[in-house]
Amino acid sequence: MRNDAQRRIEPDEPAALWDNDRVGAGMQRWRREFPDVDCSGKAVVGRLLHLHEVFLTAINRTLAKHRLKYPAFAVLATLRVEGAPYRMSPKALLDSLILTSGGLSNLLRKLEKAGHIRRMADETDGRGVIVELTERGRAIVEPAMRDHAETERRLVAMLSAADQQQVGQALGQMMLGTR
Repeated sequence: MRNDAQRRIEPDEPAALWDNDRVGAGMQRWRREFPDVDCSGKAVVGRLLHLHEVFLTAINRTLAKHRLKYPAFAVLATLRVEGAPYRMSPKALLDSLILTSGGLSNLLRKLEKAGHIRRMADETDGRGVIVELTERGRAIVEPAMRDHAETERRLVAMLSAADQQQVGQALGQMMLGTR
């Protein structure tokens, strides 16, 4: 991450600082070329798309130390925070993650082959399957979770605690509105 991206933006700094970032400059060009098109959504969507790449790169760099990439980490961490005995149905996992069912099936196959999870018959539903985090999976994901949380804190450190809360709430509101 570039050093200027880590600089804290103070509330009294002029908006021109972010009006001229990559997205703000693009919006200015849109307004010049298509003055009849309201491109105001780009202020949020464009920045979220850009930050997605920045964040995912930083997160995967952190997780590489643990021989993980984000999708595998997300499955293992989701199972871990479920609490003992660290089990979930594939449907419950899918509802918690941003993956397709086919993507999850392939990922579970790889994680099982690596010994990080095991799949077993669901005792309450003879046709169902339960995914369980193994001791080997716990051993790899727990230190990764600590490092991941540290990376997330670093990625938002330029925002005050109040701004982090406000942005988190606004993004949560957007997520609810896009269901």
